[in-house]
Amino acid sequence: MDPKRELTSVDLAALVTELNRYEGAKVDKAYLYGDDLLRLKMRDFDRGRLELLLEVGEIKRAHLAAQEHVPDAPGRPPNFAMMLRNRLNGADFAGVEQYEFDRILTFTFERGDENTKIVVELFGQGNIAVLDETGEVVRSLETVRLKSRTVAPGSQYEYPASRLDPLTVSRDALGRNMEQSDTDVVRTLATQLNLGGLYAEELCTRAGVEKTLDIADATAEDYDAVYDAIVDLRQQVRSGEFDPRLYLGDDGEVVDVTPFPLREHQNAGLDEEAYDTFNDALDEYFFRLDLTADEQEATSNRPDFEEEIAKQQRIIDQQEGAIEGFEQQAEDERERAELLYANYDLVDDVLSTVRGAREEGVPWDDIAARLEEGAEQGIPEAEAVTNVDGANGTVTIELDDATVTLEVSMGVEKNADRLYTEAKRIEEKKEGALAAIEDTREELAAVKKRRDEWEADDDEDDEEDEDEEPEETDWLALDSVPVKSTEHWFERFRWFHTSSGYLVVGGRNADQNEELVKKYMSKHDRFFHTQAHGGPVTLLKATGPSEPAQAVDFSDETLREAAQFAVSYSSIWKEGRFADDAYMVEPSQVSKTPESGEYIEKGSFVIRGDREYFEDVAAKVAVGIQCEDETRVIGGPPSAIEARAETTLTLTPGQYAQNDAAKLCYRRLRERFADKSFVRKIASPDQIQEFLPPGGSDIVDE
Repeated sequence: MDPKRELTSVDLAALVTELNRYEGAKVDKAYLYGDDLLRLKMRDFDRGRLELLLEVGEIKRAHLAAQEHVPDAPGRPPNFAMMLRNRLNGADFAGVEQYEFDRILTFTFERGDENTKIVVELFGQGNIAVLDETGEVVRSLETVRLKSRTVAPGSQYEYPASRLDPLTVSRDALGRNMEQSDTDVVRTLATQLNLGGLYAEELCTRAGVEKTLDIADATAEDYDAVYDAIVDLRQQVRSGEFDPRLYLGDDGEVVDVTPFPLREHQNAGLDEEAYDTFNDALDEYFFRLDLTADEQEATSNRPDFEEEIAKQQRIIDQQEGAIEGFEQQAEDERERAELLYANYDLVDDVLSTVRGAREEGVPWDDIAARLEEGAEQGIPEAEAVTNVDGANGTVTIELDDATVTLEVSMGVEKNADRLYTEAKRIEEKKEGALAAIEDTREELAAVKKRRDEWEADDDEDDEEDEDEEPEETDWLALDSVPVKSTEHWFERFRWFHTSSGYLVVGGRNADQNEELVKKYMSKHDRFFHTQAHGGPVTLLKATGPSEPAQAVDFSDETLREAAQFAVSYSSIWKEGRFADDAYMVEPSQVSKTPESGEYIEKGSFVIRGDREYFEDVAAKVAVGIQCEDETRVIGGPPSAIEARAETTLTLTPGQYAQNDAAKLCYRRLRERFADKSFVRKIASPDQIQEFLPPGGSDIVDE
């Protein structure tokens, strides 16, 4: 059985109930990993720090995560994350809804100056759209333009077409939809009623109806049984009282996670683990599946035994904490039951009073008001009551500093028996946890043994290969590529290193053009610009800002690469032109002093004296991933980038908008590396976009 990689509609219906319990939590910060994993860091005044993970790539999930399961924050926040931080910092989480029975969640956040909705599409290609209070798309990870719907910045967000909701279907509607099918019962439930394969099979099993029964042979009794099973499923989902399960395959790896036990999995003999909340089960499931891989920082293709050992130890610590919690919970339930007997007369008077009032037709609100009046008068029975819950038919009383919730329909003995039964159920969970912790300890011992065997083999290999020449590293094939990067002063600008190692920097706007000339241009540098208006100031640096100036004899190849950089990032790319002329001058020829009666715009300069021209320079750039010395995305003239990058893509002016071209590049580069998480960390779409010229682009090589 393949592991589940996408949440089902039933999963989301259950998840919404649990997430809404955190209404009022405040957003602190947003993070984006790659182009498909969003993390919202929040804080709840009662529960502390919350981490909400929303992933819409090959894995599609949404859940709160334990802090130790959260990937490390990426270095520089991409534009999408910065936009969310501006909109959500200090905002209150106001709730989440599932759109009909579709795999779409809409999170609402409220702040005094603006309200924001985040729509998470967990189907198809996946998408996250950020909406303002009018429903207009502020930004989305993917732009969608179909005949049926549009999701694009500046447009009103459009949900997909409505589908039948099996949790609200009536008996008559069920029959009509089933009879429209020409296949068997299970496939009809999966498709016509939108239940999907797993829950369609589960309903057939619960209903006692043969899955392969042809619709033409199905009877009204079969439909009745299926409908009753749907009603039971509806009640399980809407009650909010879940009994989550994590299921394991034959090899002990996780294969599924559900909000309540499934007979299909039990009949298949799958091992299962119980959890207190569905969120906890989801978090543990995806953590074990190791989908994000952002925490892995191995420095070679050696298995990361230390991380696996730490992971198993964390699981043991969590299981030990759960066992202690079960012991305390069971003891608390027994103490509450004993308190009922110790205060039998008082408890019986409370239950009799409330039950008698209800039999006389007194509304719950009036009962609560009468009890409050009785408490003010010093009546012991009334003073003991702290809450009256008409929706659930319960009253809560305080006995010796402990609170006990009583079901009014039951007497003292049955309420006490209910508490004893709950204590017994919790102790059974403790027994299951004790068995699970022993399994985990065995896994930990096995990992340590594999580590020792690997290190012993390593020592033997080192002795044999001591005199051999080191092999060239195949970075694309490595399971784990180490990340090595530092920050440089020129990263705010456009930049690249020439084939011969010289730095070229260019301005992104008028302010940066001014800054480069006034602050960073030295007397031995070269100044490049295009004939076309709107090109960046481009400097070929002879030395760094903190190095002593010295004259350099630049090669023709270096000069040509700097000229191509100036042309490629100029306005001609946006115009769709494939070549232009560039010129080069000495720094002494560049001035901000205009001729008499003339005016110079910000970011523009006067060039005096002779210019050296480079004619018909191709508008072409390459983007790639550098793995040696430093690990980063780089971009610029192909001849310079191809020499430094492990793998590259070449682009020319074309049809894809800058952000869409960046996403295409990201996906193609990620496919070339065995270590997908490495590409996500150092070459996200936003990081790639910084090296793409403004305007449309085409990728010209596969």
